[in-house]
Amino acid sequence: MDIESFLLDVVDVVEETADARSISFAVPAGAEEKFAYKPGQFLTVAVPSDRTGIVARCYSLSSSPHDGGPLTVTVKRTPGGYASGWICDNLAVGDTLRVLPPSGIFTPASLDADLLLLAGGSGITPVMSITRTALAEGKGRIVLFYANRDERSVIFASELARLAAENPDRLQVVHWLESVQGLPTQEQVRAFAEQYLSHDAFVCGPAPFMKLTVAALKELDFPRNRRHQEKFVSLGGNPFGDLAELQETEREIAAAEADDDGAAADVFAEGPVGPVKVEVELDGQEHTFDDWDPRTKLLDFLESKGVRAPYSCREGGVLGVCGAPARGRGADAAQRRPRRRGPRRRHPARLPVAPRDRHGEGHLQLTPTVPVRRGSTRPGPAPSARWARRGSPRGARGPW
Repeated sequence: MDIESFLLDVVDVVEETADARSISFAVPAGAEEKFAYKPGQFLTVAVPSDRTGIVARCYSLSSSPHDGGPLTVTVKRTPGGYASGWICDNLAVGDTLRVLPPSGIFTPASLDADLLLLAGGSGITPVMSITRTALAEGKGRIVLFYANRDERSVIFASELARLAAENPDRLQVVHWLESVQGLPTQEQVRAFAEQYLSHDAFVCGPAPFMKLTVAALKELDFPRNRRHQEKFVSLGGNPFGDLAELQETEREIAAAEADDDGAAADVFAEGPVGPVKVEVELDGQEHTFDDWDPRTKLLDFLESKGVRAPYSCREGGVLGVCGAPARGRGADAAQRRPRRRGPRRRHPARLPVAPRDRHGEGHLQLTPTVPVRRGSTRPGPAPSARWARRGSPRGARGPW
């Protein structure tokens, strides 16, 4: 499968938090149609590697296709993750990066629909693209539940505050901080989501957050066509065409780095070995087969069935673990130019946090549009929701 790649200039780098950067690209003349995208889609980029030439990774677009701004992805450093660390530490204005055109199906069918957006950590990235676009081009109401470890780790804090202030009748933002409320539970997420049963739900974040959130939505009988999950899984293959010893390289990358929860590159290594049923949704079309052997690369299997699958697919992985590593030529993956300046920094914003109740138990009062001083236990006016808080086990930490 031949996929055309492009060398894009980096035109801006913004430090969103200590561990997250927004990278903006200029689209080459004549390639504008190739890089037309929908909110919620992602880019596949080639990150240079001394060991393998290049490492392919997928990062969601946080920009909106309707505001005239540059093509922008937001990358959060993952512990032990080579590619995200390289981007956050090295990429600067004036550099270039090899990129594939946008892809993905994590996008609203209608921008006029009412949306329930549930994000954890860097899962805010495609959700931010959806929020920006729906506010600018749609008419529906948007509710965003955004979970993070603490106030300093909140990506897009200032812009979310601005958007909520500018669109009080359409956008409601609820920040959940582990440092204040503990880890969210399935019961709490269900109690929050049950107020918005008619909305289209979009979920993106670390695997544990995704698991409990999707389980909560299923308990509420959210229909599948209104329940969307953002997942990436490596299907194998080299989308940039620089492949020499793919299988050996995949083993090396799996041993050398573990993104997010430490999952190996081959997510089916411990799975079944006989023919199994597989259901795949690509570009809105569902494909079902009952003779897939998990030891066979899913991409190869799909191609043998005549299905033109992208190298980054949306079923069964973890956000940010979409690696298609390769060995071979990688010199043009990222070309260095003299640095002109380091990343810009966002000014911090006070968050409309749902504060902790006095005793850590009982009812928790949410004030999604009222700033609260750090450490304050006083709720603001007009709470939008309440539910019982049970707290997190001592010593438990979130996956953000």
